Amino acid sequence: MKTYSIQTNLSGTRHITVSEKNLETIEHYGLFCHLIDSNGIVDEAVLEKLRLNLRSLIASREEDIKDLLDLCIDVIYHNNMKAFGLQQLIQLYLKWLSEPSDEENSPEDEDR
Repeated sequence: MKTYSIQTNLSGTRHITVSEKNLETIEHYGLFCHLIDSNGIVDEAVLEKLRLNLRSLIASREEDIKDLLDLCIDVIYHNNMKAFGLQQLIQLYLKWLSEPSDEENSPEDEDR
């Protein structure tokens, strides 16, 4: 499982490790859809909105939500997570989405 490190403050002294599983969870639940207002600014209010959305999602789910809980514990509710860190997480997510996955580049596809 691939992991990434995001900077969570301007001075670069704090970081959070984000796993590919965390990014897959964000994609699966569409957590960044309609999160940022039209002004495009990621501030503490946006982080709080994400946290409230996650709480609501966890409360309404009856099936296995281990992936959501792991995302909350490891990333979103991490002590170092602030607005700057969320902005870095969103940038990492967008970069991750644009990268071709290993499954798309498998040898089976090349033989066809």
